Amino acid sequence: MENQEINQSRRRFLTLATAGAGGVAALGVATPFLASFFPSEKAKAAGAPIEVDVSKIEPGQLITAEWQGKPIWVLNRTETQQKDLVSLNGEMVDPNSEVEQQPEYCKNETRSIKPNIFVAIGICTHLGCSPTFRPDVAPADLGPGWKGGFFCPCHGSKFDLAGRVFKGVPAPTNLIIPPYKYLSDTTILVGDDK
Repeated sequence: MENQEINQSRRRFLTLATAGAGGVAALGVATPFLASFFPSEKAKAAGAPIEVDVSKIEPGQLITAEWQGKPIWVLNRTETQQKDLVSLNGEMVDPNSEVEQQPEYCKNETRSIKPNIFVAIGICTHLGCSPTFRPDVAPADLGPGWKGGFFCPCHGSKFDLAGRVFKGVPAPTNLIIPPYKYLSDTTILVGDDK
C-alpha cells in the first residue's frame, strides 16, 4: 500500500468540527447540572430567598418582586421623603416600630437597613389587601399630613413611606418588613438575613 498524501486542511477541519461538537455536547450536559444550583419556581414560591437588583431603581421609584407568593415592595426614597418621615411621628400608631413587624435591624427611623431603600411586604395588615403606592404629596382625598405613602382603597388604611400605619384607620399595625440583607451595594437578598 502506498503512502497517501495527508490533506492537512481537511485534518484541521475535522479536528475543529469534532472539538466543536464535543463542546456543544458538554454544554448540553452541563446546563441542567448548573440549573440545579438555582431554586426552581416552586422552591421560590415555597420561600426560597430571592435576589433583587436595586441599582436601577430611580429615587422615588417603587418596584415589586415576589417572595413566598407575596408582593415585596422595594422603594428608593428621595432625601425629602426620608426627612418627611420624622415629621409624621405624631400621626402614627407605632412610630418607633415597637410591635414585632420587622427584624431588629429595621427598628429605626426609616424601618430599613439603608435610609433610602425601603423593603416591605405589600399586604395591608387589616384584611390582606394590597395597598397602592401614592407618592404624591397632600392629595385632598388622603387628608392633611399626607406626604406620600401607601393607601389601601378597600377599607381606607394609610401607611407612610416607611410602612408605618396612620392613626384612625382600620389597619392595626405597620406593614411587615421581611428578613433581608445586602449581598452588595446593588443587590439585596429577601428571605434570608443570616
